[in-house]
Amino acid sequence: MRYIDAFNHFFPKQLWDKMLSSGGNAKDIGKRMRGVPAIYDIDERLRVVDRFDDYTQVLSLGMPPLESLGTPTEITEYAKLGNDGLADLVARYPERFVGFLASLPMNDPDASVHEAERAFGLGANGLQIHTNVNGAPLDEERFFPIFETAAKHGRPVFLHPSRASDMPDYKTEDKSRYEIWWTFGWPYETSAAMARLVFSGLLDRLPELKVLAHHLGAMVPYFEGRVGPGWDQLGKRTSDEDLTEVLKRLKKRPFDYFKEFYADTAVFGSRPATLCGLDFYGADRVLFASDCPFDPEKGPGYIRDTIAVLESIDMTQEDREKISFRNAQSLFGLERA
Repeated sequence: MRYIDAFNHFFPKQLWDKMLSSGGNAKDIGKRMRGVPAIYDIDERLRVVDRFDDYTQVLSLGMPPLESLGTPTEITEYAKLGNDGLADLVARYPERFVGFLASLPMNDPDASVHEAERAFGLGANGLQIHTNVNGAPLDEERFFPIFETAAKHGRPVFLHPSRASDMPDYKTEDKSRYEIWWTFGWPYETSAAMARLVFSGLLDRLPELKVLAHHLGAMVPYFEGRVGPGWDQLGKRTSDEDLTEVLKRLKKRPFDYFKEFYADTAVFGSRPATLCGLDFYGADRVLFASDCPFDPEKGPGYIRDTIAVLESIDMTQEDREKISFRNAQSLFGLERA
């Protein structure tokens, strides 16, 4: 079976070197990720990819969000280095890397629109946007032109969760402990961002926009009952404002919008989570993805485990091909890849 890995991460050399030579958060991130060579060493990354037959990747930058690393001017440079570097890798290694997602200087929305246009000119197959912009929700009006640009070009937006230990789990504490911010915080972040896109009406304003929620739609499939009949009663639990007006403004039932997101199989080799996500989204809206190279083996583990999970699930050959590569071909415009 052929596999196109829709969501995995890599720092091209130009950006990696810039991060290491910078101060503050960028340099610190570089130091911490040195223990995962396949995130920045192209030779190691190629070795990982070549371990699997008929397997290719659509590349995107790793964490953290670029906008958390500096001023708008600095991050515009980072985004250009990252996008130029990923475009170069796709051009140099087309048998391994069939496309890339562009990253943007989201702390400058105007510059983000300009960079998105430039990146699409380089061949970017979509945008990677994090679930908040330095703490601000994505449905703020200043970010609308970015989504509008993606929709205009027919390119998808991939939502990547972003949350750190400085967001506590309890009001009495000043940080999140035991990496709860990652294990449970990231799925919450993605789910919250999806909800803001739905209830703000952004998806009504841009009905042609395609959005993929990382990690198989996060919490949404498991909480189908709350998302469906639960949110059909929006406002019943709120007394300080009339939220029933939100439902009246929407063109569809909230549940219907959530079903229209795309999702990926990057759930770290969990078969129950994969079954739940596939049951909710269906084979037409799920793309194979691994989250390479953040497995305990630092590269091949999640690829191998995710393929094994998919192969263990009984489905038609047509559905298997959709999930493994055909949905990616369609969403990314890779029909000939």
